[in-house]
Amino acid sequence: MSRFNQPLGGNEMPRFGAPATMMRLPAQATAEGLDACFIGIPMDVGTSNRPGTRLGPRQIRDESRMIRPYNMATGSAPFEHLQVADIGDVAINTFDLKKSCDIITAAYGEILDHGAIPLTLGGDHTLTWPILRAMKARHGPVALVHVDAHADVNEHMFGERVAHGTPFRRAWEDGCLQNDKVVQIGLRGSGYAPDDFAWGRAQGWSVVTAEEVRGHSLTGLMDQVRSLVGDAPVYLSFDIDSLSPGLAPGTGTQEMGGLADWQAQEIVRGMAGLDIVGCDLVEVSPPFDPSGTTATLGANLLYEMLCVLPGVPQQPPAPLHGFSL
Repeated sequence: MSRFNQPLGGNEMPRFGAPATMMRLPAQATAEGLDACFIGIPMDVGTSNRPGTRLGPRQIRDESRMIRPYNMATGSAPFEHLQVADIGDVAINTFDLKKSCDIITAAYGEILDHGAIPLTLGGDHTLTWPILRAMKARHGPVALVHVDAHADVNEHMFGERVAHGTPFRRAWEDGCLQNDKVVQIGLRGSGYAPDDFAWGRAQGWSVVTAEEVRGHSLTGLMDQVRSLVGDAPVYLSFDIDSLSPGLAPGTGTQEMGGLADWQAQEIVRGMAGLDIVGCDLVEVSPPFDPSGTTATLGANLLYEMLCVLPGVPQQPPAPLHGFSL
């Protein structure tokens, strides 16, 4: 018997049965004894358009029930190398976003004190700022790979400095980022001025718009990202609205012309070999996608993130055919 936790298999309990933990993993109250943990932040206090992301973690967990432990494409078997569990949700303050941010920072400080890598189920994108504050306290400034339709570097929204459109401006101000190792991928849509995406570039960040990668494999881009990041601790923040709205309609601020789901896989798989210290998947809003497809994509991307964490070997299988493709 493995000494590591295993997801509950479909032959042990029907997929529609058992409590809805991430991948039907065991649940525990803290990150003690874990190498990695799934944790939810059920928050939509920071949203500016359509709400509902407070329900994201619950549906992501539910839609993760079909994910099996072995990654057929990469050969990764995370549950053979890491101790992983679902540690529940951060008890945010539903009525006070700023207090919620302090609660999140404290909660992630405890996770990092246990030596676990947090994989976050969001929740609106405000949550990345307080997580990055905790990351800085543990690791110092970190590299960042940010996948999103929006830059999220607003100075303020409706006069407020804390919202889901401001987290990376606040993280920059707090010195959380290694500015020469920040990459934003998938930015697109309309703006207020021609230079709306230029603020990050002015700080030394690399900005890759959706138009630049449309129809292309992103494996080459991720080769360059790995070279840029090097051995720095790196955080991955993935907004589900980076995908085309036809693929992921359950989110609050859709923009047409987004990434394909296979490009999203290439981005996450391209993080393998880096010193990943944390990841999040944000902005899943179940009320706008009753089918659960958006949450299913989110759950699978979180699994892909688990598969590229340090300590998980990548062993792609040989092709099963003799064709030249």
